[in-house]
Amino acid sequence: MVLPMTAASAEAGGGVFTGWVGIDGNRIVLVTERAEEAETFRAAHPDVHRIDGRGRVLMPGLIDTHCHAAMTLQRNRADDIPLMRWLYDHIWPFESKQRPEEVVVGTRLGIAELLLGGVTSFVDMYYWENHCVEPVHELGIRAWLGCNYFDSNVEEVFPQMEEAVARAARSGRVRVAVAPHSAYMVSPENLVRGKEFARRHGLHFMTHVSETQDEMRIIRERYGCSPVEHLDRLGVLDEHTVAAHCVHVDERDLATLVARGVAVSHNPQSNMKISSGVAPVERMVQAGALVTIGTDGPCSNNDLDMWEEMRSASFLQKSATGDPCSLPAYELLKMVTVNGARALGYGDELGVIRPGALADVILIDLQKPHLQPVNELIPDLVYCAKAADVETVVVDGELLVENRRLLRVDLPALYAEAREAVQKIVAR
Repeated sequence: MVLPMTAASAEAGGGVFTGWVGIDGNRIVLVTERAEEAETFRAAHPDVHRIDGRGRVLMPGLIDTHCHAAMTLQRNRADDIPLMRWLYDHIWPFESKQRPEEVVVGTRLGIAELLLGGVTSFVDMYYWENHCVEPVHELGIRAWLGCNYFDSNVEEVFPQMEEAVARAARSGRVRVAVAPHSAYMVSPENLVRGKEFARRHGLHFMTHVSETQDEMRIIRERYGCSPVEHLDRLGVLDEHTVAAHCVHVDERDLATLVARGVAVSHNPQSNMKISSGVAPVERMVQAGALVTIGTDGPCSNNDLDMWEEMRSASFLQKSATGDPCSLPAYELLKMVTVNGARALGYGDELGVIRPGALADVILIDLQKPHLQPVNELIPDLVYCAKAADVETVVVDGELLVENRRLLRVDLPALYAEAREAVQKIVAR
């Protein structure tokens, strides 16, 4: 594949260039501004698929580090409700009636939305992930499937994790993660048990941390400390841990997260909707924390649009800190690309445009009124671009979206399956 275009990357020392990008297999092998190098590449690859990127911008695909994709089935079913009542009275009763095949349908619908919005990698956290490995692989996206568990279902989920690990081993794009819901829903013993499983199998560990004031109160009443302190005492925080939300963290918590190398997944729109508060992201960045961005679920958000998350994250920090310079556009672009890649153990193999990197890239159509004129490209992307501006999506060297058309999904059929799945769950 050869792509002549303007390209932007948030890697250290990166920037913007106009030229050609070549993909061979699942890797970027050519990044050049020299026409003769592009011609040499085309001559060596006579059957190359060519995409004209004029008027477009090539950039790394977005990485959503906290998502509940199958909750597309619950989109708009429970809105304008406090978190604890939302969970106990609406979400968990619905989920208790779901079956694996319905979770698969919801996940497929979520992946379709993610891909069309330029997300090439996502970190999921849900049930029956062992059943989702094959569908995720078939749709072509890169994924970490976090097997979610509580004390109430832990004995059921651990065998599913074993099965998911075995199935994912056959795919280079699908990985499994251990995902206890939270410190207030999972006992210390089962949190440690999950971390031991993760270490034994070389998996990431992820959980909700310090999301609401209710959570803070519950943990302090039980353990006499903050959720971050509690998890740290249990020894589950390290560089293979993703902590979602981290809204209510003080300086001591923040120092712990930085010292342990924990990646924070900031979910601004979900936090706003449920009135959880504003995470101190600017302080996190200044302290050296690895901050990424996630959408959370399409029931608490209510979509999977990472462009909206970027814009919201920046504006929230500017408003909360009273500093218009906080969380600038370039920092946001890093969070959704290179920071996400680092959080998931890919280093400089993902989230960048450079030879040798994995070919997870997207094309943005700049020929839109809201994107013109392009005075500064990075702010144009972060503050102005929308999911609907994503024209082309390539994951692992495979073309998945072309001219805004999903190549592996029959969308009308998928919509019908989703409606039928919801009807069956409600009927139960």
